[in-house]
Amino acid sequence: MLDYPSLAALAAVAREGSFEKAAAALGVTPSAVSQRVKGLEERLGAILLTRGVPCRPTEIGAKLCAHVEQVRLLEGEVVADLPGLAGPAVGPSTIRVAVNADSVSTWFPKAAARFAAETGAMLDLVLEDEAHTADRLRSGEVLAAVTADPTPVAGCKTYPLGAIPYLAVATPDFMDRFFAGGVDAASLQTAPMLRFDRRDGLQARWARDAWNTPLAPPTHWTPSTQGMLDMTLAGLGWAMTPRPLAAPYLAVGRLVELPPRRPLAVTLYWQRTRLSARLLDRLTQAVRTTAAEVLEAAESPKP
Repeated sequence: MLDYPSLAALAAVAREGSFEKAAAALGVTPSAVSQRVKGLEERLGAILLTRGVPCRPTEIGAKLCAHVEQVRLLEGEVVADLPGLAGPAVGPSTIRVAVNADSVSTWFPKAAARFAAETGAMLDLVLEDEAHTADRLRSGEVLAAVTADPTPVAGCKTYPLGAIPYLAVATPDFMDRFFAGGVDAASLQTAPMLRFDRRDGLQARWARDAWNTPLAPPTHWTPSTQGMLDMTLAGLGWAMTPRPLAAPYLAVGRLVELPPRRPLAVTLYWQRTRLSARLLDRLTQAVRTTAAEVLEAAESPKP
């Protein structure tokens, strides 16, 4: 029989990032959480957490945490059907989902609101680059993910959602200062650029597709979708911006597109564990319905 109090302590530390926060979430002392995790590690003969700021689960720890999250979801459904089983402080069920920041700033809130209104359940969103959200699913940290990676994750179902179009934009003043002679491969190497983080390759992909050139310009790092937009509007650099966010500023002339005005579409997918859970089914339905309403149709892959 699995030691679920100890597993719950492990999952809480992995989820909250520290023993102190896990203790507060569980309503016990940090010492009790530490003893439960240490006892579990001793019985298994394996390290389950990498102690640090924040604490992170090891590969084995992540598998156990994934099991705990799935059990919690299924238990929530049983309690919903048989409320007499609920303890005195049972709250709404929570589903942990990995999603990219641009989706959170554009279409995903509508899907989340639809899901919450229909079910009363909570979402615990883990922000990650769309090219790497599937890694969170593979590790067991989340039960579902919005991802740009179409590679099926073992034990999961994959649904195409549609595409977010990105535009290369800058302010008119920035264009006058750095692209006075026009946008070309040479000027793109000297004009300051904005990137979300070190894994953000959208600007480089656009330059390669539009101008057949690699990029190595001066770069501002701004790990926030709204921050990227604000920095672009302030004239610090040019950036790839989701069309829904850029459109209002393009309409009034605060932003302009870089020639050759070539959008870059990022196709998104919804991957979720095959766990048979009603809440996960409802979330999947809300995400797919909203994506069909908001996202653009993705281009068919070239043969």
